[in-house]
Amino acid sequence: MIVIGADTHKGSHALAAVDEGTGKVRGHREIKADDAGHLAAVRWARGLDDGRVWAIEDCRVCSRRLEQALSAAGERVVRVPPQRMGASRKGEREPGKSDPIDALAVARAVVKDGVEEFPVAYLNERAMEIRLLLDHRQDLVADRTRTVNRLRWHLLELCPELEASLKRGAFNHARVLDRVDRRLHKDPAGARVRIAREQIAQLRGLNRQIDQLHRELQALVAAHRPRLLAEQGCGAIVAAVLIGHTAGNERFRSEAAFGRQTGTAPIPCSSGTRTQHRLNRGGDRQLNHALHIIAVTRAQRDPTTKEYLARKEAEGKTAKGALRSLKRHLARHFHRLLSEPPADQQQATNGKPTVEAQPAAINGKLPEIPPRPEPRGPVDPNIKGQAPCPMVCIS
Repeated sequence: MIVIGADTHKGSHALAAVDEGTGKVRGHREIKADDAGHLAAVRWARGLDDGRVWAIEDCRVCSRRLEQALSAAGERVVRVPPQRMGASRKGEREPGKSDPIDALAVARAVVKDGVEEFPVAYLNERAMEIRLLLDHRQDLVADRTRTVNRLRWHLLELCPELEASLKRGAFNHARVLDRVDRRLHKDPAGARVRIAREQIAQLRGLNRQIDQLHRELQALVAAHRPRLLAEQGCGAIVAAVLIGHTAGNERFRSEAAFGRQTGTAPIPCSSGTRTQHRLNRGGDRQLNHALHIIAVTRAQRDPTTKEYLARKEAEGKTAKGALRSLKRHLARHFHRLLSEPPADQQQATNGKPTVEAQPAAINGKLPEIPPRPEPRGPVDPNIKGQAPCPMVCIS
């Protein structure tokens, strides 16, 4: 079997095929990022080996159409986090950087760690819609923060007493903006006053857009996975992060794989008779941040969580170590919630969710091939007969 690494870009994709057993390079190819290029890539790969796995750097802005085409053609596709590709490049003897080198690094990262260690590419349209709105809101929040910082510098020159009285986040409220605007209206006309008033008008528009997107995300999450909103500490934005960055829980073979993706899987750092684990700085940091918000909120307000943390500290863990254990526990819990059928998805007669139809690739021009087996679903630790996960878990 071969592993085909893909370094994706807006106009073209670089491909590199290596042997899964030896890591020997089997071929290179560069294709256009269009339907004809996707068709050429599939034909080229089929001529190399009957067994293939496509490894694509997890950059769905550029790789989405390629993933759609490959999935529709029945190809097996996995996603490789960018940091894993960077670690693969460090071990290469060839210096420099180019698209073929990056594609080869993607393929060899999968060969080194094993195909099963990487999440399967799963195109979830509802999760993508939530992710796009969430990312747009975050961009607007960043724009608002920059505008507020610039406005505060102007206020520091125009009316320092007023600027000192405004707390953090005060400009998120319309009444504060109105009060500052009235104060600036009394000052003599000048360039600084004009700029400050224009920034206030800009903040009004940003606040309206951000609030509107929050309401839209609230409605989408409530329709898609209402159980997330019922969890303490999980509001609309945190739930949107869990849905959007998970991008379909079906792509994780077990809750341990989901824990690795969220950066909550413990990393052993034991020596001799001392057994301990250290902080995991890998995985999706947005998912990790969402679980951290839930953990901190519950640690402050939930009596059961307070008892859990106290018990962990009594066992010898530090306060941070107990919080990491709590986040690992929350990763298991939310993996189970995300594994449930979505509320807005029709149920099949056997009780399993119907899979969203993938778009036809390249206008139906791809040759027919036997469909690949369905990926194994998430492992439920409560069901007997399933293989235990090799991941070290802190309970």
